[in-house]
Amino acid sequence: MLFKRRKQEVLVPPAGLGRDDIQRQSSICTGETIIGFLDPKSGRLLQAVVVCSPRDIEDFYRSYGFEPPKQL
Repeated sequence: MLFKRRKQEVLVPPAGLGRDDIQRQSSICTGETIIGFLDPKSGRLLQAVVVCSPRDIEDFYRSYGFEPPKQL
């Protein structure tokens, strides 16, 4: 069978936030790392996802239409 490739949808970042607002945070207890948009008013990460590898970071940037940084 032939399958059509799905176009990857570009997600919309939270209002007023962009590429410069993307931050990573790591837990001091478990070492778990998450990436998301840092809200300057509350200091919380919005639309955060768990990072298991450098590939996850690249995928996060690309899902919002941004080019990932050269050095992770």
